[in-house]
Amino acid sequence: MYARMSAWVRSAPGTHIWLLIIGVTSLVIAAASQGLETFLLHRNSSNIHELNKHPVQSLLISGFWIENPSSFLLYVVLFEIFHANVERWIGTLRWLVTVTVAHIVATLVSQEVVLLSIQEHALPRSMKHVVDIGVSYGLAAAAGLLVHRVPRPWRWPCLAGVVLFFAVPLLTGGTYTDFGHAIALAIGLACGPLARGRPPWDFAAGREHLRRACEPLRGRGTGVR
Repeated sequence: MYARMSAWVRSAPGTHIWLLIIGVTSLVIAAASQGLETFLLHRNSSNIHELNKHPVQSLLISGFWIENPSSFLLYVVLFEIFHANVERWIGTLRWLVTVTVAHIVATLVSQEVVLLSIQEHALPRSMKHVVDIGVSYGLAAAAGLLVHRVPRPWRWPCLAGVVLFFAVPLLTGGTYTDFGHAIALAIGLACGPLARGRPPWDFAAGREHLRRACEPLRGRGTGVR
């Protein structure tokens, strides 16, 4: 059991190192006083104020914090579904380039939208200090890239579902974050050439593997108690 878990983690090292860092920062937030929590969240945000003062630091560090530590387990599940699968499929370097570019570009573009809205008096000036942290832009990019792993003809319904998931909030009064998600998804979809030559999922082989794995269980179920 330990050997399987160890092999699973080693097969996607970047994903699990990222999760480990988020786990540590989440523990810090959970243990911090309210004042310290507010300071940490704002200090590590990639908002307009921090981008002007510490551009590189705020862009990179903001991707290692989540605002609500209680949602960490949810992110573990999402990382295993999206990031780990993409990393194993195209390799750590290509996966890292995709999610890093998506996080940086989506952050810069969405904050530019905030700045323009402030200048046009559509948003208050306090939005320059808004808490802007999290890993959702990277997840959106990974989801977009993972669409290319789904074999035809199932790829097109998956593509439509992913696009709708991110487009509906944007088209129904979305925030700058929704706009950032759309940008990150588009980058992930555009990075499809990075997966060129990599095989899509073989659903038939997966069903056969599951059938073989379930055979011993069926055998045990026929015994008399």
